[in-house]
Amino acid sequence: MVIGIISDTHDNVPNIKKAVELFKKHNVEFVIHAGDIISPATVKYFDGLNMKFVFGNCDGDRLKIEEKVREIDGEHYGRIMKLKIKRKKVGVFHGDDILINDKMLRKGYDYFIHGHTHAPEDKKVKATRVLCPGGHFLGDPSEYNKIILLDVEKDKVVFVDVK
Repeated sequence: MVIGIISDTHDNVPNIKKAVELFKKHNVEFVIHAGDIISPATVKYFDGLNMKFVFGNCDGDRLKIEEKVREIDGEHYGRIMKLKIKRKKVGVFHGDDILINDKMLRKGYDYFIHGHTHAPEDKKVKATRVLCPGGHFLGDPSEYNKIILLDVEKDKVVFVDVK
């Protein structure tokens, strides 16, 4: 089972459209957005994917974002998402609060997914694999503009360039 991961899209519609094409091309089961979509109007570009969102620190009208997520039949988890995927525990938090980050890392997740830093990351902290897909803010370096394809059954992570 391959899932898609994206974060910090910051209303970058061209990157969102390219990312959606890539997720569809790779037949992902669903996509996790780890926060900072920014504008409720941007949610519609994810229509056609099975989407799961958390809030980031820069997200605007949160009630409207949740409404737009429902319109595309997506799911919004608020600030923290906890999932079980093929017997793997997955925690998702945007990453903008170091105390919550530390608490999430102590929970014993197999995967902890975050955004906020905009820098792609794949590292181990004890038994937890920590993943950040990178950001899509217009000023980010081109090497930051990535998505992740995560195969939880094979524990395989592939970063894919969006630019």
